[in-house]
Amino acid sequence: SQDKPERIKDVNKEVEARGVKIINQFALLGPYDFVNILEAPSAEAMSKVAIALGARGTLQTMTMAAMSVDAFIAGLKK
Repeated sequence: SQDKPERIKDVNKEVEARGVKIINQFALLGPYDFVNILEAPSAEAMSKVAIALGARGTLQTMTMAAMSVDAFIAGLKK
């Protein structure tokens, strides 16, 4: 929030404590406030973080799994 911007860093600590690595984080101008690039050991681990943070009602999350273009192409060839 504007009243306590350092809260962002507190949330980052919580995310990392759950085993999810913050690769990069950007503040945005537009319909979304932030975009975070995270690396999790599994989709389940990422889901747990998203659910835990979203359950508070103070933020909404959108999770999008990503892969390298090479992995994408290799998957299409299978």
